[in-house]
Amino acid sequence: MRIIDVIDHTNVLDDELVYREPQQGSGDFRFGSQLIVGESQSAIFVRAGQALDAFGTGRHTLSVANLPILSGLIGLATSGRTPFTADVYFVNTKDLPQVGWGTSKPIYLNVSTGLGILLLRTHGVMELRITDPMRFLKQYGVGKPITRLKDIKERLQTVLLGEINRILLNSGVETLVDANRVLEEMEGAALVTINEKFEALGLEIKAFEANPFDTVTVPIEELRDIVPLETWLNVLERSKRLDIGMAAAQNPGVGGGLASAGVGLGVGQGLGAALNPNQGQSGELAAMQQQMMMMQQMMMQQMMQNQQGSAGAPANAPAQPNPTTRAEVQALIDGLDSKLAAGEISEAVYQRLVAKWEERLTGME
Repeated sequence: MRIIDVIDHTNVLDDELVYREPQQGSGDFRFGSQLIVGESQSAIFVRAGQALDAFGTGRHTLSVANLPILSGLIGLATSGRTPFTADVYFVNTKDLPQVGWGTSKPIYLNVSTGLGILLLRTHGVMELRITDPMRFLKQYGVGKPITRLKDIKERLQTVLLGEINRILLNSGVETLVDANRVLEEMEGAALVTINEKFEALGLEIKAFEANPFDTVTVPIEELRDIVPLETWLNVLERSKRLDIGMAAAQNPGVGGGLASAGVGLGVGQGLGAALNPNQGQSGELAAMQQQMMMMQQMMMQQMMQNQQGSAGAPANAPAQPNPTTRAEVQALIDGLDSKLAAGEISEAVYQRLVAKWEERLTGME
């Protein structure tokens, strides 16, 4: 047995949060020993995994008076002369500046245009400090020789990005410009809201800096790892509908429209195998697939009706595979405006098709 009469920890690492004394196993202490707690430190006695008495900065002589919880557990049959076993954890409460953070996975927002989703990424730095040593120790330090910033970095990012995403959703933003405006506000008053979550960890963000958001584009298959299943299915359906719209706009005849519709047919039937080929379909997934199949069938029926209407036209009516008059071309352009406003086509597709038909319109003058 080695009795420790002076307990301190002076060589604190820059990214150190908690340090246990002694490092190997528990220490043997006795009443009358000296505990020295440095500036920006808190010392907490732990016995059998339970955090007990805490001490602030200064020199302390261990006694029944300042170790009431611990002394009550070990008993005082020998008036405190017998050594007792415990751990002492030194918690670092100094400010930790320039703590980097960033979006390992993009933050997503549901929007009403395009594919219905906006992926954002950003990064920055923050200044942290432990404000509740006892609470922090219980969650992250007990049982470990040392706890460093890198050990909880992922947890900090999860909490921070979760709050950023929640604030964005509650703000109802749908554009990159609006998202960056909200991000700027987070560096000020909104920091109070973010710290409500960090308070539960025993931490506080004293300062927060973020670079502006930029947008991310990923393949639809990779999107499954970023967003919930329901959101991914919605994006997939919008993508199919946009493909059909683009093909139909490039070949607006009935035959071309039906061929384009064939691109989207069978999406619901094959989706379950694409998502999870080795497992049975859940009731929720099956319902979504059924809804998608019904939408495809409705589109097919509409196109069949258009075909029948064309078949019933007078035999001498000329075929109209493309608009041939200025009025027809202008009507097509006006229809593109409506599709853009309804979110059925993207801005890029809209600009390309309008340019094409305006060129045709100019050639008719």
